[in-house]
Order: sequence, then structure tokens, then C-alpha cells
Amino acid sequence: MAKARTTGITKAAVKGAMHEMEGRKAPPSEVPDGSGKTVSLKELLGRGNLVLYFYPKDMTPGCTTEACDFRDTTARLVAAGAQVVGVSADSAEAHRKFTDKHALNFPLLSDAGNRVTRLYGVYKKKSLYGREFMGIERTTFVIDREGVIRKVFPKVKVAGHADAVVEAVKALR
Repeated sequence: MAKARTTGITKAAVKGAMHEMEGRKAPPSEVPDGSGKTVSLKELLGRGNLVLYFYPKDMTPGCTTEACDFRDTTARLVAAGAQVVGVSADSAEAHRKFTDKHALNFPLLSDAGNRVTRLYGVYKKKSLYGREFMGIERTTFVIDREGVIRKVFPKVKVAGHADAVVEAVKALR
């Protein structure tokens, strides 16, 4: 009988494996929104469950598609008891322009110093065309009203993502 080969796949790489932040309290944070008003995690959770998604940059194709998909599923998320909030390192002014151009119906928060992205572990070394740089890895956190991270979607592929998030929020009930 042939000996089984080791594939090098870790438990974390297996689909459905729990992310290391699931079950933990969400890191507290305060950052400005598109109008420049400071918004805290505590304030957001006071309104119910939270879909907190981190994305690399306003006005880029993938980020625009993701934002518009969340815009189009906001009613379903609200019906399931959650709100959507996006976070990137873009300025409040850039967020305002992005929101206006795409009629976004949820707030975008500005983490210009990448303090919050570091707290959530999404500010990482990335590479593009052989060039390495630090940037935000597209990641979504579903956080319950008690502030506990219930689901993490790391390295998000945009297609179908918003629908998967709706299902994760529905599972909180």
C-alpha cells in the first residue's frame, strides 16, 4: 500500500476552519467617517450587529464592486439585524467622494494611520507584480452586538461575498 503524502495544507487553510479572531472581543477603535465625525466601535455596536469590512482603496475596481455589492445587500443585512461599515486608509474626503459617486448607503471610516487595520490584523505585507509593500488585505468581520467577532472572511474574493456575509449575519439569530 502506498504511503500517504503530506500536502502541506494547514488546518487554517481548510475551508470552514475557524479564524484565530473568531470568538474574541473586537478591538475597540475610534476613527473618523466621511464627514470627519469620530465614530467608535462601541457606538456602532449600540445599534446592533456589525459587518465591518476592510478594503484597500476607494475608487479602485475591486473595492468599488465590493462597496456596491454591500450597498445592494444593505436592506437584507438590516432585515437580518446588522449594519455595514467599511474601513480603509483613505481620507475622510476621499470616502465622501466615493460615497457620493456610488450612492453608498453605509458609512466609510478613515483609518489614515492604519491603527485599526493593525489591531484587526489586516495591514499586511502584500505583493503585486513582484513588488512588495504594506497594505490592507480585503477582510470582513461579522461582529455581534456584544462585540464578539463571530465570523471572519479573510482574503475576500469579491464575487458573491456580500451574499455570504448576509448568510453569516442570519446565522447570528
